[in-house]
Amino acid sequence: MTEPILKGLLLGLILSISVGPVVFAIIKQSLTNGHKAGYFFVAGVSASDMVLLFICNFFTSLFAIVLNHKATIALLGAGFLLLMGLYTLIFKKIKIENITADNQKPMKWHNMLGFFASGFLMNTLNPSVFLFWFAWTAAIGNSAGETSNPTTYKLLVFGTCLGFVMLSDLAKVALAGTLRPRLTEKNLVWINRISGIIILIFSAALFYGALTY
Repeated sequence: MTEPILKGLLLGLILSISVGPVVFAIIKQSLTNGHKAGYFFVAGVSASDMVLLFICNFFTSLFAIVLNHKATIALLGAGFLLLMGLYTLIFKKIKIENITADNQKPMKWHNMLGFFASGFLMNTLNPSVFLFWFAWTAAIGNSAGETSNPTTYKLLVFGTCLGFVMLSDLAKVALAGTLRPRLTEKNLVWINRISGIIILIFSAALFYGALTY
């Protein structure tokens, strides 16, 4: 089943290149508190993504059971993606944070748990992250419903996506010192535009699929 894996890779790419506070937080933690702190922060972000993904899948499945309106769920997801794509492409402002490396101190376990918790909370309390997962669970759920094994399809898509994002975030930690000088306003604007265009293409495809029911 190459299709769900490819979709998962593309979805992971969109999420990993999205310019948001988490990207700068990962680099900042790595530069100011060391790579180990960055890895624990990434672990918290990944745990948050898994929790939010589970919640969104549960509610979209619940809505589908209660309403039995696949087209409505698909249109809602497409609408979220459309707004997200337009915001990313047109309205999202790029803010360059001044991140410098401080004197790193030895860390204890309670410090590491604190970095994990900060990553988890920063990701969980960001409304755009929840809307992102809700929209994509609706979109992928729509595609999965047309397969012989929807559960396996969704597991492959989201498992691939989460794995790709986590590896990408770990790479950001390892390459924090190299990445920071390249996070110029010009580069981030182009990354935003590419991300927004990809999201809009998915939104259009989902709209088309919903209207053909």
